[in-house]
Order: sequence, then structure tokens, then C-alpha cells
Amino acid sequence: MSVSSSLNVSEWDSFVAGFQPKHPGNSTSTSGAHILQTSTWATLKCNFGWSATRIVARRQGHTVAGAQILFRPLPLGLGNIAYLPKGPLVDWSDIEQCKYIMSLCDEVCRARRALFLIVEPDLVDNEFANNVLKTLGLTPGMQTVQPRRTITISLKTDPTDILAKMKQKTRYNIRLAERSGVKVRIATSETIDTDLLQYQNLIESTGDRSGFGVHSAKYYSDAYHLFAPAKQVALLMAEYQGKPLASLMVFSYGGRAWYFYGASSGHEKERMPAYALQWAAIVWAKEHGCYSYDMWGVPDEELDYLEAEFTSRKDGLWPVYRFKRGFGGELERSVGPWEQVYYPWAQRLYKR
Repeated sequence: MSVSSSLNVSEWDSFVAGFQPKHPGNSTSTSGAHILQTSTWATLKCNFGWSATRIVARRQGHTVAGAQILFRPLPLGLGNIAYLPKGPLVDWSDIEQCKYIMSLCDEVCRARRALFLIVEPDLVDNEFANNVLKTLGLTPGMQTVQPRRTITISLKTDPTDILAKMKQKTRYNIRLAERSGVKVRIATSETIDTDLLQYQNLIESTGDRSGFGVHSAKYYSDAYHLFAPAKQVALLMAEYQGKPLASLMVFSYGGRAWYFYGASSGHEKERMPAYALQWAAIVWAKEHGCYSYDMWGVPDEELDYLEAEFTSRKDGLWPVYRFKRGFGGELERSVGPWEQVYYPWAQRLYKR
């Protein structure tokens, strides 16, 4: 295999779009590459202090594997943090290919003075995946960047079947929202500027109520405008009598959809705007050819514990789980973060 780290964006995007992974155990995945490995996502992060490097391995002139690594500089010129989200893009059943790609990642990270590399592969947590990552010399990380556990809804059946798999109360709330006069619309090129301002007001209100940080208005605006040309994003607004009550941003790529960002005003909750909004996003994803809808983040606990505790827990992501569980998806857990440490002393200092 030969290596290239100086490929152009169109070459990378072509590889990512056609990527079909094989997972540990030699099973071929039905999903393609994750949206976090696209050049568009890297552009978004580069607008906010990161930089990106891409490496690929070629066999007989054809790209067969690759990785898009993000770098963020540390203060005082101490080096960089390296992060490989939902990658590398490799044949996980080919351990030699995996080793080769990770050696190229190490080479690039050392050249960029990275203290350590955080790798969050797009792999389900199982024995095969963990053994492969250990074989590659990686060690389990303690801090996740992306949510490790999520709920994913299959969109392979028709909307009637998708609704039928939901909890009865969730179906009722979706219909109640419609009867109560809640209207959901999708932002257009004519409304997007105003809608993004309303979204920012909603997300800041949500952050204040729930005690979590939110991105800047520019971040959400850039996220929308970068993915909109390829029709890979939609901003949905749930309104009552023209007043925005809730909003979310849904992304799609390679047959998968992700609910990354959502917000609500806290008003008119009895009209169930969040349920109408989520259902509209699921329908949008289905109409855009997606076969799965990732609700993106619930507490990292086993199902039995989640079900036993969700009615009483109000901290962290527990209220989110109470809402999301009703939509009838499958609880999934990724392998989470793994690390390659280049300067142990510096990493220990950084994590203090």
C-alpha cells in the first residue's frame, strides 16, 4: 500500500461517500462512513479553532482506507490535542490494514506535536472491537467526546410501522400536539436567517434551564449553511399561533440521520411541541432516504438500570432518556474513546 496525506477535498469526499466498512468479525456493515468524517464537518470545526489533516492508504491506485484527524492547539505553544472522530475508515477485519493506517496517524500526530490522539471509532461495543483496538496499541480513554450510548430508530419500514413501535404515550403526544394546534415547518432559504435567530434564543433558554453550555450563534449558522447545499441538514421549527416553542437541527449522510441539536422555550409544554417536532424530523429523514435515525445521546447505563431509574432521576441526560425512549428505537453503545499517548507527562499535566 502507498500513502498520501496531500489529497484534495473532492478526492476525500469521494472516498468517504463510497466507503463501505467491514467490522471486526468480518461482518460487512450496512452503514457507510459517519458524517463526522466528512470534509464538511472538518470545515465546521476549522471555523472554531481546529485544523484538519487527512491521510489515505492506496492499493493499486485506489484509496482503500483513510482517516480525518482534527487538531486543536494548546495554550502557550505546548502542542496540540489530536482527535479522530468516528474513524478511521478501514476494513476492521483486516488487522494489517488497521495497523498501517494507525501508524500513519501516529506519524502525522507526532509531526503536528500532538500530546495524545483520541480515537472514537464508529464501532459497536463488543469483544471483537475491543480486542482489535487493543491489538492496535490503543488504550481505553476516560473522557468521551461524543455520546457513547444512544437510541437509534430504524426507518426501513413505513411510517405506520415506525409509529407502531413507539410507546403508546408517545404516539398519543404526537397526535395531541397536532390537535392542540402545534405546527411544524422546515426552514427555507427565505426564512433561515430569522429561524436561526429564533433557534439561538431557544437553545440559550434551554441551556439556562438545564445548566449545560451551548454553542455560539455563528456555530449553528455555519453548521446549517455548510451542510445545506447538499441537502444534508434541516432546521425544524415547532410553533403555536406563530410563536416558536421548540426547534431542532437534523443532519443526514450516507443513509443515516442524526439529531444533533435541539431546543425548546419551556412554554406551552402541555401542547407537546417536542413530540411533534421529533416526529417531523423522523419523517424528514425517511423522505431523504435514511434508514436510521440516531437520537444522539442518553445516559451511559445498561437498559435495566435506565428503565428502573428514569422516572426518579432528573440529573444529566436522564430527562432526555425519558423523552427519547418513547420513540421506540434500539439502545446502542459504541466502543467509546481510545487513546494513543505520545508524551505521557504532558497528557497527565493536561488532564489535571
